[in-house]
Amino acid sequence: MAGRFVDTNVLLYLASGDQRKADLAEAALSQGGTISVQVLNEIANVLRRKMQMSWSDTHVFIDMVRALLTVEPVTTTTHQNGLVVSERYGLSIYDAMIVAAALLSGCDTLLSEDMQDGLVIDGGLRIVNPFGLPPKSE
Repeated sequence: MAGRFVDTNVLLYLASGDQRKADLAEAALSQGGTISVQVLNEIANVLRRKMQMSWSDTHVFIDMVRALLTVEPVTTTTHQNGLVVSERYGLSIYDAMIVAAALLSGCDTLLSEDMQDGLVIDGGLRIVNPFGLPPKSE
């Protein structure tokens, strides 16, 4: 397994007023990655409903994300695997669907601020908070 999957919350910082997290998100995205159609749907929902972004600006933002990252479909296999992940690891259904998509796309890292930093799913996918503090040097 190799590759990075990016959760919705990381991408939304690009449109936020939090400059530190926006810069960290941009740095993480400069290395590429993968998302699912679910992530695009969640972005559109938050941009329109919570951030009150215009349709035009929403389309521009989503087009930018699609140009930067590989987009994987959400399938019935994603759904079935997501249910298993939710039950096994106690994740919300929506987080579990993100995890399932990451696993199915062959990623070994999932960048997410919302899920448990350091959690390893099915022995191969590690959740990493890209906004966490760097480890202390000894």
